[in-house]
Amino acid sequence: MSAFFPLCAQQQAVVVAQDGTGQYRTIQEAINAAANHSQTRIVITVKKGTYAEKVVVPSWKTRITLKGEDKENTIITWNDYSGKGEINTFTSYTVLVQGNEFQAENITFENSAGTGVGQAVALHVEADRCMFRNCRIVANQDTLYAGVDNSRQYYKDCYIEGTTDFIFGPALVVFDNCRIHGKKNSYITAASTPQRQRFGFVFLKCTLTTSPETTKLYLGRPWRPYARTVFLECNLSAGVLPEGWHNWNKPDAEGTAFYAEYRSAGAGASPATRVPWSHQLTAREAREYTLENIFGDWELK
Repeated sequence: MSAFFPLCAQQQAVVVAQDGTGQYRTIQEAINAAANHSQTRIVITVKKGTYAEKVVVPSWKTRITLKGEDKENTIITWNDYSGKGEINTFTSYTVLVQGNEFQAENITFENSAGTGVGQAVALHVEADRCMFRNCRIVANQDTLYAGVDNSRQYYKDCYIEGTTDFIFGPALVVFDNCRIHGKKNSYITAASTPQRQRFGFVFLKCTLTTSPETTKLYLGRPWRPYARTVFLECNLSAGVLPEGWHNWNKPDAEGTAFYAEYRSAGAGASPATRVPWSHQLTAREAREYTLENIFGDWELK
């Protein structure tokens, strides 16, 4: 796994610690102090602690890595939500990433607004070539916004939980060996893939779990007509509905969205009962879903 997150030959390294033992006490201070448009990787080591911050990585802060001590105890948290003052879905984030080639590992991204408040994003990513490894991304409705259609994102060994449409947006995203946890009867994904884009959300060998009270969970519904979401060799909880997918009361989307599975396993796997407009991939079709084909000229290194 380390091959995906090497340290550059030249790099800058700083430490954030709430007790004052690092160069900075807050994550935002460390990001603000980083070189603009950096051509070398800037590694910000974040010591254990709960960092109550609304963090922005602006577009001119490139090649930043946030590296936590461990994901359970290195937490970035905030509690904004849509309808709180001037806040809307797209400004409700705890962390916003706009700087290309961002990386994070061993970090929890949390929106702590709670249930019953509507959209409350934990992590909002607009940048290109972003990687997350061994991170927790936790909230309720709209946990992870994979924003903008020129963004490529890779999540490896991550845990993502939420309620309604908790993974949503137009970006091209691969979730590799992640655990996806649905906390209520609702929808996991709401892709808005652009028509010109060959891939949308791709789940590779992920495990889908559900809370005990969750018995009617859909794999996805189309936020926009050409939504694309594929689950390959994933293990699905019994909480997944037999029909699998929902058209969001948009019958026309049944002919434009692309929803597919390949060799789903677990109690929630039910290819014979899926909606007729979804797909079960052949082995040949599944072989097209390589990181090279999906990400094009982006080499994961």
